Amino acid sequence: MPTLSWANKNLPHPIPSSLELDSIIYPQGRGYLSRDAEQRPENHLVMGDNLAVMSALLLDYEGKIDLIYADPPFFTNRRFAARIGQGEDSRKPEHWKLAEGYLDAWDSIESYLNMLYPRLYLMHRLLSPNGTLYLHLDWHADAYARLLLDEIFGADRLLNEIIWVYHGPSPIRKAFNRKHDTILVYTKSKDYTFNADAVRTPYDETTVKTFASSSKAGFGKVPDLARGKVPEDWWYFPVVARLHSERTGYPTQKPEALLERVILASSNPGDLVADFFCGAGTTAVVAERLERRFIASDKSWRAVHTARARLAGFSTTPFSLQVEIQSKVDAISLQDSALVTLSEGVIHLDPSLLPDLLYWEVDPCWDGMLFHSAAQACRPRQKAPISSQLSIPFTKSDSRISVRLVSINDQLLTSHIRE
Repeated sequence: MPTLSWANKNLPHPIPSSLELDSIIYPQGRGYLSRDAEQRPENHLVMGDNLAVMSALLLDYEGKIDLIYADPPFFTNRRFAARIGQGEDSRKPEHWKLAEGYLDAWDSIESYLNMLYPRLYLMHRLLSPNGTLYLHLDWHADAYARLLLDEIFGADRLLNEIIWVYHGPSPIRKAFNRKHDTILVYTKSKDYTFNADAVRTPYDETTVKTFASSSKAGFGKVPDLARGKVPEDWWYFPVVARLHSERTGYPTQKPEALLERVILASSNPGDLVADFFCGAGTTAVVAERLERRFIASDKSWRAVHTARARLAGFSTTPFSLQVEIQSKVDAISLQDSALVTLSEGVIHLDPSLLPDLLYWEVDPCWDGMLFHSAAQACRPRQKAPISSQLSIPFTKSDSRISVRLVSINDQLLTSHIRE
């Protein structure tokens, strides 16, 4: 079988790495009072370079992940900014408040492939025997990626080449507007999960009318019109820029409907779903809603904390935040104790902290080591300040209360009460 070669191509291999448990988040306090010190959540958010993260996960998860959705950089050679303003007019980008999102710039296609190749190899190792990989790219590098996947999975394991089409403005004037992405779907073996009935869509109205008007429609084959059809391998979903209720401001965020179809089709309730380029955390959010377990990771501080804030506001079950040991960032202690105060079971923040705050949380019984988040507040996208108060489930007269604050400027701040 033909293979893709380049000067520095090497056989992929794991690298020495380990993950450190940073905290356990109990969304809106659910499960905090009944927590078991020995029990760990089944859902995990991980900060760190995914080559190191996946290498560390091999010990416990090799051959155990049922579905991987991968949305890596596309080889666009662009710098993507994150929107961090509130209530901004989407039609006036010149007024947007921006911060660093992520860099998709490479010296050459060879350097890009040196990034992608070992990561695809580790994904293959992590997939269960019945597992499926969805690799989301576009015209910049999808042809190269297909050859790599043919090599790693086998050409006969290509299940689909899905085209996601969408609308939107384009600056292109000397070619057809590029308005689709490519999603390559590969299975680990011939025995894979595909739930056709879970993703059926209604037949087009014209099709229904055609079969109603003539007994000869369909050359004698009458489909179950009420049941609907399995979608074709081209999908239309609006981009997130057109979905105001989903937007987080993180660049290249994917719509929940797209991930819902992927997860419903290729996993079952209770299965483990992973996304190692998780960005704003859409895969984790949808997996949680559809009663799947998840592992989501990203090396970007902004991505991980955007995903954490989003999950904290939505999730119904606890999840952990882990950090790859080389990506650990020390927190900065607030020097002014008057900025964070406790009154009658409510934590209060000074108003001066609010404008640049993305997310904050409280552990009312901090043990000095592992942070158990019992209450959380997330910055709304609209023109409204983040809440300056959080009620805590309970506290004891001698307990240490720890407050952690994540700023839109990528800082982690801490304050301790009654130390």
